[in-house]
Amino acid sequence: MKNKILFVVLVLTALLMSACGPAAVTEAPAQETEPTATSALPTEEEVTATETPEVSATSTAAATDTPSVTETSEASIPVTGGTEVRASLNDTYGPILVDGDGNALYIFTRDTQNGDSSACTDEECITEWPPLTTEGEPTAGAGAIQNLLGTITREDGTQQVTYNGWPLYLFGGGGTSGHGAEGEWFLVNPSGKAVEE
Repeated sequence: MKNKILFVVLVLTALLMSACGPAAVTEAPAQETEPTATSALPTEEEVTATETPEVSATSTAAATDTPSVTETSEASIPVTGGTEVRASLNDTYGPILVDGDGNALYIFTRDTQNGDSSACTDEECITEWPPLTTEGEPTAGAGAIQNLLGTITREDGTQQVTYNGWPLYLFGGGGTSGHGAEGEWFLVNPSGKAVEE
């Protein structure tokens, strides 16, 4: 009788052990699944790592663009080479046009507005009233209007700067003291008209 009870206990124990066995097996795959989920994290890091080089590439491209802009700016200075015309406030005459060095500019009433030549061509006139010339497109500085600038070709082939259709001149005597000379030479205001005496 005791042997039968012992046999039944052994069978039950064996059954219990076999029942626990599949559970352990079942848990094992569950544990194997977790590393698979963990292995997905490196994939996200790889994506991040992939994005980082793209940002670096963009930074490199930006760094490459900067020298290009600098080179263009440096190259444009000699190419333009144009004479600058700008405005300056004079204590006596108000705003007047001057060249890039601050020398007062004049118009000659014997010239024709929007004409294609200068009336100041003889040696004496050119010496006292040198034409404002340029070797490139003239440029407007502060207070001047770019679309009022232009050029005409003088008899000697040089390009004389015009403003509002009037050829521009410097005064050999310097400054604004030539204003009103002979009733024909006048300073110019930024709108391109002769300054009133």
